[in-house]
Amino acid sequence: MMAESPAARAAAVREAAVRHAPRHNRLLRSAEDGKRLSDMMLPFFLLRPPTGFGVLTTLGRRTGKARRKCVRMVQRGDEVFLVQLLPPAVAIVRPDAVAAWLWNIRAEPRVLVRLPSGTFTGVAREITDPAELRRAREVLCETVDPFDYAECAAHLRGLPSRKKVKELRRYWFDTGNPLVIELTGRRGPALRASGPS
Repeated sequence: MMAESPAARAAAVREAAVRHAPRHNRLLRSAEDGKRLSDMMLPFFLLRPPTGFGVLTTLGRRTGKARRKCVRMVQRGDEVFLVQLLPPAVAIVRPDAVAAWLWNIRAEPRVLVRLPSGTFTGVAREITDPAELRRAREVLCETVDPFDYAECAAHLRGLPSRKKVKELRRYWFDTGNPLVIELTGRRGPALRASGPS
């Protein structure tokens, strides 16, 4: 099976976003809206994130400072699956957009994650293997936790339902950038930049 070209991938993401956009609330129309929502949730998620979510700490690729983001994460053993999302309004204009936290991971894959089960160190990477992508899609799209209904209500019009949660997850997965974090330890030290600043 041949890999999809960047142009073909961008066209497919834009097409999916155009189809999905009418279903989305106007509340979250940009990457900046997502950042504001994450910033509002962060104090609560640092205390104890709800099941299916966590706080991802990366190192800023330019500053070397710790950067935190609330993200949907599903833990399976020593692996944590997540996706960098593209809201439809962003994907239509910039289908290849990459969030700052993903750029940070590309520069320094060591991360810290705060999950309901504790705080862990790990190494993050984008998923490219087809079998691993299928597994990640199953874990991320078919798992529905109570907080997912609130997230669904924030993103989609109308009342949330299990079906709508799963459809939203599939949209995020198919248009976003799936990642896995391989956990390496529990309650690790603060992240610090390696090498010269």
